[in-house]
Amino acid sequence: MEKQTVVNKEKNMHEEMRRAFALLSGKWKLEIMWLLNQRVYRFGELRKAIPGITQHMLTAQLRELESDGLISRTVFAEVPLRVEYEITQKARGLGPTMEALTAWWNKYGKTVPAKPRARGRKPRGD
Repeated sequence: MEKQTVVNKEKNMHEEMRRAFALLSGKWKLEIMWLLNQRVYRFGELRKAIPGITQHMLTAQLRELESDGLISRTVFAEVPLRVEYEITQKARGLGPTMEALTAWWNKYGKTVPAKPRARGRKPRGD
């Protein structure tokens, strides 16, 4: 009986981790979160900062992150309209994870083979 309880507890934690992974899954979410962890961005700035992302995909990813409470969107009633995105306090809790990923990349990134450029919007030659 006791062993069954442990198995159920492990299974429940596995399900909880799947939910956590789902919050950040998607081709662009981690990159968006990493950028917003640095500073507040406007939509156009994010689009320029992420080569290959389309306007439609950026909008969709931002909406999902906002609905999950990981970023906030502030609209300023100005002409032209100004919209800013920033990371929430809840998402700041991921800071140690991002720092660990940065440390890991600094140590092992050079050993990871470069992949061919992905499909999507071509970066502008600004």
